[in-house]
Amino acid sequence: MQNDPKQDQDETIDEKDSKLSGFSQFIVGEIETIGGVLTGDPLTQAEGEFNVEVGTVREDIEEDLEDTEGDAK
Repeated sequence: MQNDPKQDQDETIDEKDSKLSGFSQFIVGEIETIGGVLTGDPLTQAEGEFNVEVGTVREDIEEDLEDTEGDAK
């Protein structure tokens, strides 16, 4: 049975999206934090800080996953 080239392409795109997602969540969090400080809105600031932390954790998990996949090959 042959691999579907379309499916392989979709998996490659998904991997790229997942690598960007942690970083993009980090950036959005930084922007929200700054916006919350500038507007004096503590909820927006807290949400931004939360997104920064989640983005950092996601990047760490993605790096660990890449290391694990690299060791498996």
